[in-house]
This record gives sequence, C-alpha cells and structure tokens, in this order.
Amino acid sequence: MLTVKNIAKRLPDGRLLLKNISFEAKKGEFIGIMGKSGTGKTVLLRCINGLTAPDKGEILINEGNYVHKVNEKKGKELRQIRQRVAVIFQSFNLVKRLSVLENVMTGRLGRIGTWRSLFYGFTDQEVIMARQALRRVGVEHLAGRRAETLSGGEMQRVAIAKALMQEPYLLLADEPVANLDPQTSDVVLEYLQPLTKDMAILGVFHTPDIVRKYCTRAIGIKDGLVVYDGSPDLSERDLENIYGGQPAQRKPALVVQSA
Repeated sequence: MLTVKNIAKRLPDGRLLLKNISFEAKKGEFIGIMGKSGTGKTVLLRCINGLTAPDKGEILINEGNYVHKVNEKKGKELRQIRQRVAVIFQSFNLVKRLSVLENVMTGRLGRIGTWRSLFYGFTDQEVIMARQALRRVGVEHLAGRRAETLSGGEMQRVAIAKALMQEPYLLLADEPVANLDPQTSDVVLEYLQPLTKDMAILGVFHTPDIVRKYCTRAIGIKDGLVVYDGSPDLSERDLENIYGGQPAQRKPALVVQSA
C-alpha cells in the first residue's frame, strides 16, 4: 500500500506547486491522476518514486510488515525501494538498437547487481521471466525484433513488460498513452488494466473517457490540492472543478475499497 501524506513541493522559482497532497493507493486499484498541465502531476510521481524530494510530508510504502519512508531514504536503501516501484513513460524509454527481449531483461538490472550484469549476464530463468512478461502484454512474438522497428503501441507494451521484470508492487505511468492514437491507446490500456491484480497502478491522464473506462478511481489536482478523490465516472461538474478557472476548494478524500 502507498500512503502520500501532506506532500508539498516548491519549484526553484519559489512557486509552491504541491501544497498539501494526501491519498492512499492499494493493490487492485488503478488510479487516474488528472489536472491541468503544470499542476505537478509528474512531480508528484517523481516524489513517490524518490526521484524528487518533497519539501514537506511523507511518502510511505508498505511492503508486508515493513513500512518504507521513501523521502527519508538515500543511496542503496532508496535504490532498493525503486526496484519495486516501476515507472513507464510516454516516450517508452527503450534502447532501440537492442532486441525486444534484451530490452525487457534490462528491467532486471536493478535486482541482480552490477557485477553479474557486467560479467555473467542473465540466467535462463530470467529469459523465461522476460518471455512471460512479453506474453502478458501480447507481444511475445516480437521478442527477436529490434526495438526501433516497432510501432508506438508495441513499444509501450514492451516498456510495460520491462517494468514487470522488476516484480513491482507499485507501477507509476506518466501519460503512458499520450503519444498514441485512440485505438492503440485502448490496446495498451487493455493490457495494463489487468496488472492491478498484482499491484497498484497510478497513471497520469488527460482524457476523462480513459479514466472512466479503465480506472477504478480518479484523483483531481488543482492549485496544489486534491480537489477530487472518488469514482472515475466524473461528471461535467467534477471536471469543471478540476479544470475550471475558479480557486480550488479542497475536497475530503473518498475512501475507495481495493478490488
């Protein structure tokens, strides 16, 4: 389980981007994070993954009986937490000269150690894991292809398979279908959605229809505050509250049970 508690983040120019962000995410949830461009959605994901330190508040990840305070960890401890928090981006982040299978196996690098990755490579079992990950997103038949020959939708599914190699308990998706046409977006999300049976997924989206169709919950951010936390079936009034021009009013969090 992820707990974001009273997170605040100020930009280098002095502007307070995130003021007081709090919510929880549980295994089985697919949470769509919404808000205008520049509201800090990507910065929030970076805080959760430990890539950016918040100025105030706590990021807690509960792994079994142990709670990790992400914002208090550094060095090796933080790298160990990131091994189980996978991230996918709109730009896919694949090495185009490598094969699909090789790209997917690089998702394991953070868990096998530098020396083995440099001198011994991957085991037969890790090759099997990579093929299983590709199978879960419907592209195992592309394993031998160079990544540069793939379409955008195929690249994003390979990126998801690469993330699965981390065996994550949390997956962060930063606008994962922003560069894809609607039909291809649906294909990618149809494969992404079922992964919630093993983890929680937080995705940044700009299209309400995507949130309604694929997410179990929506969070709206405006003026540095959570102004909506509830059903993904957002009404026009909800969308106006998230995207409209009036000053934000903080809305009490709605407790949503995990699937």
